[in-house]
Amino acid sequence: MSRPFPSRPSPSSASFVRVNGKIRAREVRVIGVDGKQLGIISLAEALTQARANGVDLVEIAPNAAPPVCRLVDFGKFRYEQAKKDKESKKHQHANKVKEIQLSPKIDPHDLGVKLTHAIDFLCEDMKVKVVLKFRGREMAHTEYGFKLVAKFLKDIEPYGHPDAPAKMLGRAINVMISPLPRNKRAKNPHQKAHEPAHEPHDEPPEKNSNHHPNGAEHPTIISQTEAGGAAPAADAA
Repeated sequence: MSRPFPSRPSPSSASFVRVNGKIRAREVRVIGVDGKQLGIISLAEALTQARANGVDLVEIAPNAAPPVCRLVDFGKFRYEQAKKDKESKKHQHANKVKEIQLSPKIDPHDLGVKLTHAIDFLCEDMKVKVVLKFRGREMAHTEYGFKLVAKFLKDIEPYGHPDAPAKMLGRAINVMISPLPRNKRAKNPHQKAHEPAHEPHDEPPEKNSNHHPNGAEHPTIISQTEAGGAAPAADAA
């Protein structure tokens, strides 16, 4: 038995999403192209409606009874899912904690490197835990450690704030720093060095990228000189 129409190839990001003929349920709950519920109908009828609207039947809730499917272009569906995944990863950064270790006798250059790392983490919406450890006789002068931590917190003020005052726990000073809100946080001074010169635009894929020769947009014309050939001769008068 042949499928109503062949399913489109799916990338690795959507390898577990059933589309069109890959859906195995006899009945499905369908969400229309306009987002409205169409109720529970047979799989054959749902595929017929997908074909009539020029879209795909995409299974979005396979564990439901019956499974929930949506009438949508599969390319558009993948684009929407990729955007959602990207947004969810941004929010996951807030749950990550990066640790920065200091020492009372840290070199000024090394301290600057640690500060740079902390700023990068905060600008990526991550928390930073600063730990200054004392060794041996350094415990006799813990005030130097507190001064160093206070200086570190002051330098990082435009990007984050401590959740609580620095505290002595065992042989180390600990303080947790949370990133400031984006609208109140200074821009990362090191961001330009890591970002590419041109970033791709988040635009949904087009079904047909070819432009009609008589349409509003014209194809780019490359002269023979640019293509490596000889330039055309001038027209005779």
